[in-house]
Amino acid sequence: MSQPAGTASRLLALLSLLQARRDWPGPVLAERLGVSLRTVRRDVDRLRDMGYEIRAGRGSVGGYRLDAGAELPPLLLDDDQVMAIAVALQAAPLAAVGVEDAARRALSTIRRVMPGRLRTRVDAVQFTTLADDSPVRVVGTDDLAPLSTAIRAREVVRFDYLGGSARTSQERVQPPRRAEPHHLVAARGRWYLVAWDLGAAQWRIFRVDRMVLRAHTGPRFTPRTVPGDDVQQFVAARFRGGASNDWPCRGKVVVDLPARVVAPFVEDGVVEDLEVERCSVEVGSWSWTALAALLGRFGADVHVVEPPELRAAFGELAERFARTAASGGPGG
Repeated sequence: MSQPAGTASRLLALLSLLQARRDWPGPVLAERLGVSLRTVRRDVDRLRDMGYEIRAGRGSVGGYRLDAGAELPPLLLDDDQVMAIAVALQAAPLAAVGVEDAARRALSTIRRVMPGRLRTRVDAVQFTTLADDSPVRVVGTDDLAPLSTAIRAREVVRFDYLGGSARTSQERVQPPRRAEPHHLVAARGRWYLVAWDLGAAQWRIFRVDRMVLRAHTGPRFTPRTVPGDDVQQFVAARFRGGASNDWPCRGKVVVDLPARVVAPFVEDGVVEDLEVERCSVEVGSWSWTALAALLGRFGADVHVVEPPELRAAFGELAERFARTAASGGPGG
């Protein structure tokens, strides 16, 4: 039997309240909804019939809590939550877990039941994702779930680690590893495990697509703190080739170009407007010559502010490029 419009609206309001916080005393719900405590109890029973697991507390005033159930009941989402889900589903290829088809079907399902105003907003945010197409073993949810479970349980994992050219577990070129898993990180189109390598007694970042997990039963471990107490900065530093959270070589220059032209090409630095057609750039790299080469790519005059090592690196590059220009070829 269908519910009257007033009852349906009240059920949605009740469900929204139950999702907003963990526990609700019955009288507070009745006051918020403008109904009697008896009506609240009837509405809770209706939601239970729809598949929601709602636990009732004991006592004179009672209380209600929305728990996870055996099946997924209808969800109540606000506009911003719907937009977030729609964008995330479109970006599913970047997750590199092989759920692209399921994400497309889920977005189509959600879109069909959207009100017109939301469908217009979702359709206005259309984009194309370019996932990493390197020939590596596909990472699926079956790969990620055991690692996530081990991280939550603080349980040591054992795994074989494939070499750069290995494609299957039969091509294992590394001895089994034992590690304390701390964080799963998605970056650059791949999944990485940040873990304390028990064999090497140091922090390591493992590519999940190269890991072949073995059955593990523990032991448990006490979590450690990643260097700098920031996993994002730690991983970014390792990608740059360093062990710290910063580049080993940093310098500041003035470039004879406006900031709007330079900024898109300076990923890990600071660009500031100085005056018309000039800007300052502060950025880092793994060596002074690499930093000079990075700053020399803009096709404009560059003026070194600091340090002297960067100025010397520009001189070294100038001499090297002059020899290249004067050379007649490999044998010249």
